[in-house]
This record gives sequence, C-alpha cells and structure tokens, in this order.
Amino acid sequence: MSKKKDMGFVITFIGILGFCIGVPIGLAVGFFFFIYSEPKDGVVPVVIPLQEFDRDTLLSALPYIPNWVKSPDHDRVDWLNKFVLNMWPYLDRAICNMIKSKAKPKQFDFIGKYKIAIYLENPSLGTLPPIFYGMTAYETNEKQLVLEPAIRWAGNPNIVFAVKFMSAKIRIQLVDVQIFANLRIHLEPLVPTFPCFESLVVSLLEQPHVDFGLKVLGGDVMSIPGLYRLIQETIKKQVTSLYHWPKSYKFPIFDQSTVAKPVGGILYVKVIRAMRLWKIDLLGTSDPYVKLRLSNVKRTLGKTSIKNRTLNPKWNEDFKLFVKDPETQVLELQVYDWDKFGGDDYMGMQVVPLNQLTPHEKKIFTLDLLKNFDVNDSPDKKPRGQLVVELTFDPFKLGRQGSDSIDRSLSDAPIICESGALLVNVISAKDVEGEQHTNAYAQIVYRGEIKKTRTIKRNWNPWWDEHFTYIVDEPLLHEKLYIKIFSESRTCGFTRKDSAGFVEISLADVVNNGRVNEIYDLIDSEYGIVHVKLVWQTI
Repeated sequence: MSKKKDMGFVITFIGILGFCIGVPIGLAVGFFFFIYSEPKDGVVPVVIPLQEFDRDTLLSALPYIPNWVKSPDHDRVDWLNKFVLNMWPYLDRAICNMIKSKAKPKQFDFIGKYKIAIYLENPSLGTLPPIFYGMTAYETNEKQLVLEPAIRWAGNPNIVFAVKFMSAKIRIQLVDVQIFANLRIHLEPLVPTFPCFESLVVSLLEQPHVDFGLKVLGGDVMSIPGLYRLIQETIKKQVTSLYHWPKSYKFPIFDQSTVAKPVGGILYVKVIRAMRLWKIDLLGTSDPYVKLRLSNVKRTLGKTSIKNRTLNPKWNEDFKLFVKDPETQVLELQVYDWDKFGGDDYMGMQVVPLNQLTPHEKKIFTLDLLKNFDVNDSPDKKPRGQLVVELTFDPFKLGRQGSDSIDRSLSDAPIICESGALLVNVISAKDVEGEQHTNAYAQIVYRGEIKKTRTIKRNWNPWWDEHFTYIVDEPLLHEKLYIKIFSESRTCGFTRKDSAGFVEISLADVVNNGRVNEIYDLIDSEYGIVHVKLVWQTI
C-alpha cells in the first residue's frame, strides 16, 4: 500500500512539473514564431468566366447567382436595397411594435391549471436589413399588381420569448437568423385610396431556406446532435405546406369593416300614380312625368310617360334599376311638367332610402312631394301633391357571380338561366387609329340598346374604366354583346365619325363562368385591342 501511495505521489508531481515547464516553453516558442516569422504573400484569387465552367460546377454555383443575372425578366433593385438600409432603424421599430401589439392579446392564452404564460420581451430585428436579389413585376387583366422578389436576410435579431411556469422564468432567445425566400406578392384590389390597395397577399414560389440559433439558459439548443436538422426540416415543410403557391397569407391594409363589399341587387320600381299635383299650365292642369335616379349615379335611370292635362295621373309603369350598395343608396323621384316649348317645369321631388326595404318583399310608399331638402329654404305654403310607388329589392346571391356551371354543351337541349344583371366594364383600348383623328369612345350594343363611354380626345390608348348594366329576365346563353370603337371629330358644327374596329362577345361564357376578364383583338383594326370585363350576377 505504501508503494502505491509513493508511485501516485511521484506521478502527480511529474505531471505538475511537466505542466509548469511546458506552458512557459510553449508560450515562448509561439511568441518567437509570431514575432520573427515572415508573412507569406497573399494569394490572388483566380477569376474564371462562367462560360468556362463545366456543367457540374455551374449547377453547384447556380443557387448563389442573383436572379437578375439568371433571368432577363428580373430587375436589379439596388435603389430599393439602399432605401431599406436607410429606413431599417425605423422599420425595425415599426415592425417590432406591430408584432408586440399582435402578440400581446395572446400572452396569457396558455394560462391553465399550472399558470403558464408566454410573451415577448422587447424584440429587435437587429441592424442588418434584408437584401433584395432582384424583382419581377407582372401585368394582369385584374385590378392588382403582382411582384416576385427574391429576398435574403442574414440578420442579427434579438427576439426573446419569456416563459413563466409557476414562479420560475425561462428565456428562449432567437439569434443568427437566415432566411432565403422567393416570394409572390399580390397588391389587390387596387383602389383610389392611399396606399391604393386593400390587401397584401404573400405566397412562396419554392421551399425557403431557414436557419437560426436557439438559446435556452445561455446554451445553444441547436448544437444538440440531430436536433438541428430535425427542427430545420420540420419548419421548412410546415411553412411550405401552408404558404406555397397557390396557398397564401393575406395582410389586410384597411380595416375590413370599412371595406366590406356590399351586396348589390336589382330594385323593382312601379310608379303607380300621383295625386293633387300643382297646377302649372294656364288652363289649370299639368302634363306630369316622373324621373328616376339613384344616389351616386349621375345620369337619369328611368322616365315615365307624359300624362297630358291632369293633376291626378296614373302610370302603373315598371322599372328595373341596378343597385350597388342598398345600405347607403337612395332612390330619387322627381316630378316635372312637360312643356312643348321651352324647358320643363319642376314640380317636386322625394327620396326613399333603400335600407328601409326588406329583401324580396313589396312595399308601397305614399310620398309627399317637396321642393328640395335644403333646410335653409322656406317651406312650401301649399302642398305639392303626393306620389305613390311600389318598391321591391332583390339582392344578388352570395358566394357566386353567375349561375351554376353548365356541364352540357350549348345545344338544342333546354337550359335554365336565372334572371339577373349583366355588368359591363369597358376598361381601355390600345392602338386605336382613326383615319384623320383619334378622339375615341366605345359603344356597347346589347339587344338593340346602345350605351357609350365618354370621348377621350387625341389619344391612341384611351382609358375609360366605365361601368354599364343590363338587367335581364330571359336567358342570354345564345346572346352576343358588341363593343364598337369609334373616333370622332367636330368641324364647323359637323361631326364626323370613323369606325376603329369592333368585337363580338358570346355571353354564354359569362353565364357559365360568372365573369370574363379579357383583352380582345378588334375586328377591322390592324393592331387595336380592347380590354373588357363582364360579370353575370343572379338574384
């Protein structure tokens, strides 16, 4: 036993002695080489053009080449990177505040029997902004803008999740984040209110690259063998399954309660009669008729016949009006006295708010005619009479913009088509060429009824974006709509009109699909095109 103790003491002594001698010698040798060794000349990297690479080398280098180099459709956006770099300190705070406001209501969603809480602690995205490696913009027929940016972010964020369990508190820190992604961004629909689009829809074009560190109690959890690859692959698969095109995530820009689209419909108006109207003519009678309008619509939408020499006319005439928003629009009824010579005399008016109507129910109104609704005007000393109308509002069906799809071909077999409204949106035309001028307008012809857009002067590429409505009771599967483009000029009081082409549109596609948004080549025009959007809505 004494020999073993002596040997152990000797080994320990020798080890300590070797350590004490070896460390100074090692430091001295290292210092000597550091001071007196001569640095080698730097090696200049060899630059090899891409065309000299072989196939395998090119394939391995392809992921690291920016998209604006690989594809001519991608634009180099250095200006955008400079903008983001300068704005990043403010964007960092704005984004983090938005994240905190979204996460705050969910801090204590996990409170239960064991009182667990999860919340964010002053997150920061760091000082390194994401970099755009190119972007492509696409034009579509819809009111939207489509962007496809390639984004790479190797950031230094400091995002800390605090987990409270009973009285203990554990912090989980997210660090060294790397995200490489090719996105598709839809700005839709475009609206005339800043920032000019209602929502931002984002989706992935391919599986993203995601890498990050995760520290718990000061230690990096991702350094555990096998855990790193498991977490990375799981995140990639989950994100791809949720947001890979055509799946997407929608970021609303406006308050959705303010942009909720109203359910339009068709207003059926029956002008029945009027009673005790004013005496306008010298013989103590009048020749009354009624004009119909809807608020937010400039033009007159209907007009009754003229009843000669009566103060109690009876019309019993029916009208159908297209309604965009029954919650805010009102029906305006104006009574006039017809004059053979000169302008017609105004007799009175009244309005009916459409929100007073119950869908699909008829309601009769007996309206006292007024001069106007200006409270500053003195009231009438004598009643202007009364107008009796019957109103029915039929809203369009929700969840569809057309009748059910018809699988059968268009043949002699009977096809049932519901009544509804055909909405025609003449958006624009290009390369419109008149013989001597280009003051272009579009003419819409359906079942002999002609409507026209405003005239755009001295422009080969007119933009109208005007809407027209045709209310239809009978099937229009075999009907056609004609859009004719004209160019006109006025000289010495005479108007000259030249045809710049036309297009014939079969309405069967509109009924079957609910909507058609196409650019058509103009017939009898060398290069002209017209952009038309058609929507079929049923009641």
